[in-house]
Amino acid sequence: MNPDTLAQFSTEELIALNLTQAEVIARQTAQIEALTTRVGELEAKLGKPPKTPDNSSVPPSQGHKPNRAERRAAKKKGHPGAFRQLSENPDRVMEVRAETCPHCAHALSAADQPAFHAYDHIDLPPIKPVVTRIHRHRGTCPCCRRGFSAPVPHGMAPGSPFGPGLEALVLHLHVTQAIGFERLVRLMDEVFGLTISEGAIANLLARAEAPMIVAAEKIAETVRRAKVVASDETSARVKGKTWWQWVLLSSTAVYHVIADSRGAKVVTDFLQGAVPEIWVADRYAAQAGHGQERQICLAHLLRDAQYTIDEGDTGFAPGFKALLLRAVAIGRRRDTLKDSTLAQYRADLDRRLTRLLGPPPTTPAGRKLVRAIRKCRNDLFLFITRRDVPYHQQRL
Repeated sequence: MNPDTLAQFSTEELIALNLTQAEVIARQTAQIEALTTRVGELEAKLGKPPKTPDNSSVPPSQGHKPNRAERRAAKKKGHPGAFRQLSENPDRVMEVRAETCPHCAHALSAADQPAFHAYDHIDLPPIKPVVTRIHRHRGTCPCCRRGFSAPVPHGMAPGSPFGPGLEALVLHLHVTQAIGFERLVRLMDEVFGLTISEGAIANLLARAEAPMIVAAEKIAETVRRAKVVASDETSARVKGKTWWQWVLLSSTAVYHVIADSRGAKVVTDFLQGAVPEIWVADRYAAQAGHGQERQICLAHLLRDAQYTIDEGDTGFAPGFKALLLRAVAIGRRRDTLKDSTLAQYRADLDRRLTRLLGPPPTTPAGRKLVRAIRKCRNDLFLFITRRDVPYHQQRL
């Protein structure tokens, strides 16, 4: 605004204009400070190593994959040649002999060709559904003169025409192989020569729900009764929203729960008051407090240690990673070691950890990892002396 325009304003107008300009400047100053802080945070992140499946909980599917040209450039070690083993019980055996010599047409007998070359030919027979037409007879008893109907053949009750074998196949393809309804209809038609609608598939899956629930509850009860239980969770998409898929497992059973929560309540509701002796999980807070004792998953800790090393820590993290690998190696030899030897190994691991936790690391990443390990140090090496406890939450 030029001086001539300002000269036309009254004193009150100039004061108001000055106040307005001051407010604008204050807002701009606050915005500049906020943006400066944000730029500093982003610059700090640029200096950190990327999180990968090798140094964090990033799933392998989200890890960097080399370009095809890089894959070709990488040299691979050769391996011994392999061949398919002949079947121990072939369905049929064909003895193929020459009738005449291919060179002079001389007639040949079986005695002329004792040696042979054996190989298997494997194929599928024509696949088509087996349709059973049932004529269920009825009549009047000539003795008591009362009406009767022939009993229904076992497994072939009237109603849905599809038998248990077909139901099991559709259930497997849809649930385990993730084949949708439309593709299932085409697959059944093109591969099996069977006409089935999407509605019939939906009804078939609905009928399978009740027995599946009964079987699932038996699995859940097996996990609840186990002395050692492991758990983990990962994200899952349900109707366009992020839910969580929990897995809870014992040495003999695995139970899955998909819920819209990642909180500890999911595990508490599943346990229904049961308290296992040992709970194997990572350091996530919702996974703590469900057992009498806890074994931390060392696979997660190894990745945390690797990320801290990638961030530049040269004090605590390398030694801690080596200590974890030593513990894993001892755990793999448990079956060949005495209880007294394992107790000595665990005491030695605890002493080594105490020495590692002594001097404070020089990097922020190292100090962060040390604080986390101090909180859970008593939960690291339980598996050394408990032979039924794994060091990895997925190895029960």
